[in-house]
This record gives sequence, structure tokens and C-alpha cells, in this order.
Amino acid sequence: MTRSQLTPGVVAGRLGAEDYARNFADIAPKLEPHEARVAADRCYFCHDAPCMTACPTSIDIPLFIRQIATGTPEAAARTIFSQNILGGMCARVCPTETLCEEVCVRETAEGKPVEIGRLQRFATDTLMARGDHPFARAAATGKRVAVVGAGPAGLAAAHRLAMKGHAVTIYDARGKAGGLNEYGIASYKAAGGFAAAEVEWLLKIGGIEVRHGQALGRDITLDALVAGHDAVFLGMGLAGVNALRAAGEDCEGVANAVDFIADLRQAADLSKLPVGRDVVVIGGGMTAVDAAVQSKLLGAENVTIVYRRGKSRMSASEHEQDHATQTGVRIIHNAAPVAVHGNGAVREVEFAYTEDTPEGLRLSAETFRLKADQVFKAIGQTLKGAPEGLKTEGGKIAVTGPGRTSVPGVWAGGDCAAGGEDLTVTAVAEGRDAAEDIHASLTA
Repeated sequence: MTRSQLTPGVVAGRLGAEDYARNFADIAPKLEPHEARVAADRCYFCHDAPCMTACPTSIDIPLFIRQIATGTPEAAARTIFSQNILGGMCARVCPTETLCEEVCVRETAEGKPVEIGRLQRFATDTLMARGDHPFARAAATGKRVAVVGAGPAGLAAAHRLAMKGHAVTIYDARGKAGGLNEYGIASYKAAGGFAAAEVEWLLKIGGIEVRHGQALGRDITLDALVAGHDAVFLGMGLAGVNALRAAGEDCEGVANAVDFIADLRQAADLSKLPVGRDVVVIGGGMTAVDAAVQSKLLGAENVTIVYRRGKSRMSASEHEQDHATQTGVRIIHNAAPVAVHGNGAVREVEFAYTEDTPEGLRLSAETFRLKADQVFKAIGQTLKGAPEGLKTEGGKIAVTGPGRTSVPGVWAGGDCAAGGEDLTVTAVAEGRDAAEDIHASLTA
């Protein structure tokens, strides 16, 4: 029995089976072929392609859209996958509204960009549905590479290294591969078990072995990996969760948002997943939004996101914030938690109003309370137990160039590495680029 199940008001089965099915259905279904051709025809195929510049993986967007427009979506998919092997998932979860679509000329001229994300999904889904793999593995090089973490960065690095002919072993702490894609995003963004299906498809390149239940520092050490392989790539993400540093945060009913999302993603029956009547989510990023929206979709009556700074400072995009409010989630800005109240189990959360000053965040003496029987912390994650000998920066692994760490023969990328944005597409780019640098090093 979980802590939340012991908390009064946090119960399972708030909705009927039809409600769960409707609420957690695919939020943006695949375009039909005719719809895709019409959407592709809106592209100007700009020669300077601002959308391509805005893409962290530098996909040739005008080219793949032209390939869709000419009736060859499989060719479009190969264009995408050559730069982003997780292009199917990125088409679903990438914040295109703040990347490629934001700089689209159609967006500037008309306020309605070309639907780049949906077109990317159309192309990738079309090719993946055929079941074959678009790339062939090169002749074996005899080199062995260890990849720690089967998330976006690790999978991208492993695929590129295997494609180059290296033998890759992925060590992952969890029971299923996929990392954030499998455990950490809203289920309605990747419905139908897509994350697992994408991993299975990716592994068809060959030359990749995945070992589960292998956590760095617990089951394996960096020294052993370095000794037993020609190169090591670290892409294990962030396992630690920041504390609220508010009195009473150890009350029953207070949990980490990432754990709630993971439980939801792995739940075989959503009617068995407990949720509160009054849910408060503390944080301003995508994890906060995903936890809040899914709480509402599970049947919570009142769901509130509270963020310590203003709306413009939230790392969740305005599109995602709007989606949350349209779902019925209330967002309160400029307030920070100071105490969790309750007799063993949470009953209320007390917040102080804040002011963002040049000297930093300032809490006012004025406070307010929100009724809550379930509280989710979504205030950022930290690297848990960086391997000894690795230089760190801002609580993450310090890297230079394409992921080189302070230890020779060891590279890092994704959320565990310093620099860059904590996005799936950025992690893919970092894993891919590190793999290219590893390959150059191994074949020099």
C-alpha cells in the first residue's frame, strides 16, 4: 500500500471506464495521407530554413516536407531518422511551438505555422508501421562501447555507434528501456505503448545488448566500465528530486511528481490508480504540467499548479500552460511553499507570495493556504551520486565539445550533463553527437 492510498480523500476509480479511455486517448492522432499532403503544401520550402536552424537535431525540415508533398513519406522518414533516430517520439513530445514552428515563416506571416510536428509523426509512423529498419549496420569494428542509461541520449548514442559497427552494451537501472520516454511523459502524448515499440524498432539495427537492473554506483562502477570497454557514454538522466524545504513536507500524501507519472505510465488499469480530490502541484516545468493535467484526467476535482515566479518564467511552454488551464487546472504564479499542514496526512499547503527582484526571489509576509489531500513536488531533479573522479558543473557532469568529460574515454549527454535544455530532442542530439566523436576517437 502506498502512502497516497493511506491518505483520506486519495482514492482509485473516480471515473468510469469510458472516461479513462477518452481522457487518455492520443492527444494528436496521426494525419491521414490526404491531410498530410494538404499540410505539406503550406510549406514555402525556404532556402534559409529557419525551422531547420531551430531544430536541436538539425533535421532537414523543408526536404522531408517536400518528400511528403510528393507522396514519398518513407523517404521523408529516412531524412528525419538520419538526424534523429527517435524522431517518432520527438514528433509527439517536442515543444515545436517554441522551436521549429515558432520560427516558421507561415507563423510570422499568418499566425499559423506549418504543422511540422504532425507531419514528422505522419512520416515516421508510416515507415515504422512497415516494420523494417531504414539503416544497415557497418562491418564490425571489434570495438566495445558501454552506454549507461536507456533513455533518449543513451538510445541515440547506442544506435549511432552500432550503425558504425561497434558492439554496444546498454546498462539501465529500470526494468524497461526508454527512460523519460517510457516513464516520464504524459501518457496521452505517447499512447498505445509507442515508447516501447520505438525502442524495439530502434534495436533492429543490431549490435546492441540491453542489460536491465544495472544502476551506476550500485551494480556497476565507472572504473569497471572503463576497464572493460573501449569507450563509455553516460546518459543516465537525473535520479534525485529536489526537496521543498518546507516544514511538514514529509506528511503522507506528499510525493514526487516523477514517481506519480511513472506509476501512471506503467499502470495496466487506470481505475486502480488513486488520486486526490484536491491536488496541488508545486513547480513550473513540463513535469508539473503533466502531473497536474493527468491528475485532472484521473478525476481529481480541484487541481492547482503553484509556481514561485511569474508566468513568463515557467519552463513549461505557453502552449502547455494553456492546455493545462483548458483541462481545468488552475495556475497560481508568484507563490512559494512555506509549510505543509496536516495531522500525519496533508490537509493544506501554505504559500507565501513572492517578488522576483534583481537580488533574487523575495518572500513576502503575506501567505495563503490551499486545501490539499495530495501534493506533487515538481521542482527539478538532480544528479544522484556522480561517479567519483568526474568533474561536475552546477550539479551535473561537466562536458566539453561533443560530450567529453574530464575522464579520458568517457562521454556524457542528456539531462545528466551540464549545458543544454532538458528536452528529449536535445538529449537525442547530444547522444548522437557524442557517438560521432566516440567513433572518430576509436577509429583515429
